[in-house]
Amino acid sequence: MRNIFATVSLMIFLAGSTVFAQSPEVLKAKEVLDKVSEVTQSYNSIKADFTFSLENTQADITDSHDGTIFISGDKYKATVMNVTSYFDGVTLWTHLKEVGEVNISTPDPMDETTLSPSNIFNIHENGFRYIFAGEEMLKGKKVNIIDLFPEDRDKPFSRIKLYVNKSNNHISKIMQLGKDGNNYIIDIKEMKTNVPVEPSMFKFNEEAHPDVDVIDMR
Repeated sequence: MRNIFATVSLMIFLAGSTVFAQSPEVLKAKEVLDKVSEVTQSYNSIKADFTFSLENTQADITDSHDGTIFISGDKYKATVMNVTSYFDGVTLWTHLKEVGEVNISTPDPMDETTLSPSNIFNIHENGFRYIFAGEEMLKGKKVNIIDLFPEDRDKPFSRIKLYVNKSNNHISKIMQLGKDGNNYIIDIKEMKTNVPVEPSMFKFNEEAHPDVDVIDMR
């Protein structure tokens, strides 16, 4: 009986997926996302000033913090909430300035519990179905809205909403809707492209911070 139920469930899911994939909204979403990828990949580097917010819908609480991020390929340096993260493509250094320590780790690229700074501009490229969800005005500019649905239904979030500026195909806002009522929001305030970067920017310099406790968690 269990096998019959599983087979029927799979048939329903596949039928729904086929309709989903053939809809005009999906084709429109793919067109928008392809443009985002094309534009983003044409830049050697990106510097973005943003606001990162945690929104708890059940408790009606929103906690927001301003931050800055430099991205070059799969490398990034991000500063927010008095914490600076350095990622050189393999190793992650998390500098907790208030407590005077830096944690060293090797992050799991498959861990998607929260929005990762390394993929905020290409998050749509793997592991998602997508659909065009309309247009609206955001900060006086017209944006396309794309809803992304994780193919892995065990993810802690149900959906990610991308807000894409129609004039330049830049992502203006990302909202991750959590199943637990916690939503993570990245609101891009300003983005500059092809800014000067050096490989040393994406590694924590222990010699420059001799008083910091180094905790190697690898």
